[in-house]
Amino acid sequence: MQIINFILDLGPTVMMPIIIMLLGLLFRQGFPRAFRSGLTIGMGFAGIFLVISMLTSNLSPATQAMVTNWGLHLDVMDVGWPIAAAISFGTPIVPAVFIMGLFINVLMLSMNWTKTMDIDLWNYWHFIFSGALIMYLTNSAILGIIASGITIVIILKLADWTQPYVAKVFDMPGISLPHTESISWAPLGILLNKVIDNIPGINKIDINPEKIQERFGVFGEPMLIGLVLGAFIGILAGYTVESVVKLSVNMAAVLFLMPRMVRILMEGLLPLSESGREYLSNRFPGKEVFIGLDAAVVIGHPSVMAVCILMIPITLLLAAVLPGNRILPFTDLAGLPFCLLWAVAPSKGNVFRGLIISTIFMVGILYIATDLAPVTTLMAKQVNFPFPEGTAAISSLDGGAHLIPYIIFKMVGIFH
Repeated sequence: MQIINFILDLGPTVMMPIIIMLLGLLFRQGFPRAFRSGLTIGMGFAGIFLVISMLTSNLSPATQAMVTNWGLHLDVMDVGWPIAAAISFGTPIVPAVFIMGLFINVLMLSMNWTKTMDIDLWNYWHFIFSGALIMYLTNSAILGIIASGITIVIILKLADWTQPYVAKVFDMPGISLPHTESISWAPLGILLNKVIDNIPGINKIDINPEKIQERFGVFGEPMLIGLVLGAFIGILAGYTVESVVKLSVNMAAVLFLMPRMVRILMEGLLPLSESGREYLSNRFPGKEVFIGLDAAVVIGHPSVMAVCILMIPITLLLAAVLPGNRILPFTDLAGLPFCLLWAVAPSKGNVFRGLIISTIFMVGILYIATDLAPVTTLMAKQVNFPFPEGTAAISSLDGGAHLIPYIIFKMVGIFH
């Protein structure tokens, strides 16, 4: 645990460059080139997380204002993904899941059962979360570890299957996204997009930032879209004119800066990807490997950001009107791009379809988060999580987005 905690405490901006540099040396890049690739990727991740922090710090007060203005009162508090991660890392199965996860990935790569080399070690907490749910349901650490292993295998296979979308829609060849709360929804998103393909009239509607920019020039650029969406959220939050303008400019900055940060990241990844393909083709002819990364590298896509900003008021409305929902969306509203990514990708960035599919996703996420509240609350108490004053039960939208772990949880619950 001390070794694992040391690695995790470094954070992605330090941990990822070290991993990338070691992989570069393995692929015979030479130290100077491998060092530069690793450092460049670290700078890219630092930039991405700075922009995400900017997004969160601006949207969180706006969503809190909307909750207050709309008079929403629900008894399960959305405490956000960082708390879910902290709860997961506080469970005793952490070392076993880390060791098992690395072993499964290496084994599947060597046996050609997967093409994804998952180097996103920080987000192993997703797999631990799956195991922790089962452990607290069954009081068995062994069953929890097995559940984590099943989750890892499924997520790696989904990452392989969806990689063509990552390459075509987000222009990231050789990259896959084994990110549990995102990719768990990919099969449903792809299915719903095919259903829309067969609905006359609806299937002709295509609202895409690229096409908007082609038609309207500078007024269709992502930063202008961010400006308009920021103003829309500010008005719904009941902000003053000054606050609306500030939020608008900051949202414009997010949509402007995020793609540039991703380009910095790709500047470091491309040399690694090329040398990796060359190294593997020389030793294993025909073998292809994808580098598995955090979904943060693609959430800055203008269509993803546009859909997710629009989904903030829609999510609050759904929480208010859905019968049986108990969770009050709050902290994770700024993290919707991670949860709803695969509502947008299958339609190749069509914002109209993205909104329809995201709304269906969000109905499921709210109900799953509500259903997980008792076990999430129990897990939080076991690791001495300090509950917000007046809060008896907690959950998170991010936890509700862990569809594969939830399915495993419910299946085990049937037989337990």
